[in-house]
Formats: sequence, structure tokens, C-alpha cells
Amino acid sequence: MRIAVIGTGYVGLVTGVALSEIGHVVGCIDVDPNKVKTLSNGIPTIYEPGLKEMMLTNMGRGRLFFTSKHSEGLDHADVVYIAVGTPQRADGSANLDYVEAAARDIAHNITKSVIVVIKSTVPVGTNEYIKKLINEETPAGIKVKIASNPEFLREGSAVHDTFHGDRIVIGAEDLETADTLAAINAPFKMPIIKTDISSAEMIKYASNAFLATKISFINEIANICESLGANVEEVAKGMGFDHRIGPDFLKAGIGYGGSCFPKDANALVQLAGNHHHEFNLLKSVIEVNNHQQVLLIDKMLTRFGGTLKGKRIAVLGLAFKPHTDDLRESPALVMIPKLVELGAEVVAYDPIAIENAKKQINGYIEYTEDLHIALHAADAAVIITDWPDVKTIKLSTYNQLMNTAILFDGRNCYDLSDVKEASIEYYSIGRPNQAPELIS
Repeated sequence: MRIAVIGTGYVGLVTGVALSEIGHVVGCIDVDPNKVKTLSNGIPTIYEPGLKEMMLTNMGRGRLFFTSKHSEGLDHADVVYIAVGTPQRADGSANLDYVEAAARDIAHNITKSVIVVIKSTVPVGTNEYIKKLINEETPAGIKVKIASNPEFLREGSAVHDTFHGDRIVIGAEDLETADTLAAINAPFKMPIIKTDISSAEMIKYASNAFLATKISFINEIANICESLGANVEEVAKGMGFDHRIGPDFLKAGIGYGGSCFPKDANALVQLAGNHHHEFNLLKSVIEVNNHQQVLLIDKMLTRFGGTLKGKRIAVLGLAFKPHTDDLRESPALVMIPKLVELGAEVVAYDPIAIENAKKQINGYIEYTEDLHIALHAADAAVIITDWPDVKTIKLSTYNQLMNTAILFDGRNCYDLSDVKEASIEYYSIGRPNQAPELIS
């Protein structure tokens, strides 16, 4: 089948490449000609393991191409996916400007009747609104069907998730449309859930809101554990064996980030408010997460007597999670400016996200892709991203390179017994501190 994908961000690019991999002819459209040129040269504009190889393979097969011309990408398309961004507005609601622009481009350039599939995360009711917008501007004789097909991809493992996910959700206005999309997705060999359009739109928001709630819950438990001398990892393990709860997303840390959880949680609160419902639970989830992101700053100030002035701090990790260069809602964006404001000298390590960081973090800091350089002569280190290099480093390296081996671990990377053996002063989340008086 001939498919067009509008938008080549995380969702659009991965979707287009994956659909070409299972046999469809896919044209990916983006309004940025420089981005299209880069992609046409076989260079992905995002970092995602396995994406480049799959992209090059299908470009070579003639099943995947990139264009900035909607007339070219939409020509003779049977199905059009909208996969543009829906950034957060100041009030927390989703900005649909890019979705609306894509809808108008579809209306002005399609050459036959098509199914328009909204892959972007949009509020309930958006599909019907977009269908009306397209039909108002589409030439007579061309019919447009609308459908919702939300994505459930994790950055850093998006290619894997596309082929090994839990389910595919299709919300359609009629059975024929649902069956067509089910056939397109059949080669992914995942359970396919067919719903009405509104339910499909809500499934995406409800799923992310629930996972965000689970993360904030275990972080609150972690904070209580610290006061009581309990170990949140043992607590989470005991909870996770209950099949009604499960072990996933019960890992305490410095909060969630990324392009989905923060934006979708805020959007769902706003959506509920628009329909006269106060989503108090989700408001609390957001509040807990905002506090969690600066928790390590409080720990550092306590340890250093209320001041960080002149302290050389190694920040380990900038991306919001490993295996991505995405800094959206990363704790680094909150913590690093605060450290600079408090007078600390900051040197930041990340293997792939530095260029993105330089565009978003104000104030003078040093950057390095070498973990050892970051640690050299540091007075303290703070782990923001649990990169493999960080998790597997020999703990003796901290003692060898740092002025003082004081570590604030926002991702609970190390076993407490190993830390104790290495004689590191260690502060983590929801677990007993390994401070000098406790080590001796």
C-alpha cells in the first residue's frame, strides 16, 4: 500500500521507516527542506538505536523516500499518517497548530479518497475536528475517512517497541476503515484493539497518566523510606510480585521526563478541567514530579553546609533517559541552572546529548563526552541519566579521579554493598545513605 507520513520527528520517522520495513511504499513529508536533505542522504535527524540501518535498507529497496513537497508525498497515497508535534501551551493544553496545518496540506494536495490517520497525541475530539477541517477544503468527489492510531513508543527503544509492543490501538468511524488499518499493521504481529475514535484518543492519555502516577507514587514511597530507614528497592520488589501491581515503573529516582509523560499529564488535567472535572490525583502526580527533580539539590546543600559556591560538580547525564539525545523535561534542565545559580562549577557528561544541551542550558558550564574527564578533580558527582558507562564504571574510579568521592545518585545505579566496600560517600533515592560515619 502507498502511505504518506507527515512529520519526521520521533514518531513520524520511526513510523515511516517501520511501515516501509513491513512492505509498504512510504513517503515521509517535512516542511523543513534541510531536514529532508539530511534524511534523503541516509542520515537520521534523531538518535534511535537501529533506525539508521533500517532506514538505509528501505531507501535502497525503493520503499522509502523523503520530501518537503506535499504534492509529491501525498500523490496517490492510500493512507496518510499525521505525526507532527503537539507541544504544550502555557496553560498545559496541547497545541494543535501543526496538526491543523497538516490537515490543510492534505486537503489541498490529495489526489484521491484517503484514510487520514492521526498518530500524534491529541485531545479527545480532535479527530472529528480535523476530519471536518479537511472536508471543508477538499475538492468535490474526494472522500476522507479519519482514524486514530496512537503510538506507545519509548524513546531510546522506539524501533524495538514498534515491532515488539504490547498492542496496536485503532479507533475508527466504521469497520471498513478499522479493517484496512488492521491489515496494514498485521505484519507487526501484535494484538490489535479496535475502538471508537474517542476511546482511542483517551487510551493514549490514560496510559501515560497512569504510568506517570506509578512513578510519582514510588517516589513518594522512596521519600518516606528515607525518613524511616527503609529501602525503597526492597519495598518495590515486594510490591511488584503482586500481579495486580506488577514490577514495571516502580523504580525510584528523580522523576519522569521526556516528550510524553509531562506533556500528556498536563494536557489531561487541562482536558478534564475543560469538562468541569478537577483531576486532583493527576495534579498531585505532577506536583510530586516537579519536586522530585530538585531533590538532589536539597541533598547536596545539606551535605555541604548550605552552600555549593566554588564546588566543582560533575553532572553525569543530560538526556532524560539513556539511548536518546532528547532533553525534553530532563531533570538536567532544572538542576544545572540551579547549580550554576548556587555558585557551583559544573562539568557535564553525556555521550550523545551535548549539542542539544548547549541549545537549551543557559550559563557557562563545561561539557565532555568522556566520563573520566568529567570526574577529574570533582568535589561531588550527581547522576541524572543512568547511561551504561555510568552504571558499569568501577566504583574505585570515583576515588581515583575525584577530589572527594561524594556521589548523589538520582537513578540508584549501584548496589549499596558495593558502594560500602568502595568507601564512597553515597546518597541515593529512598535508600540508606552511605555517609562517612556510616562507612567507618
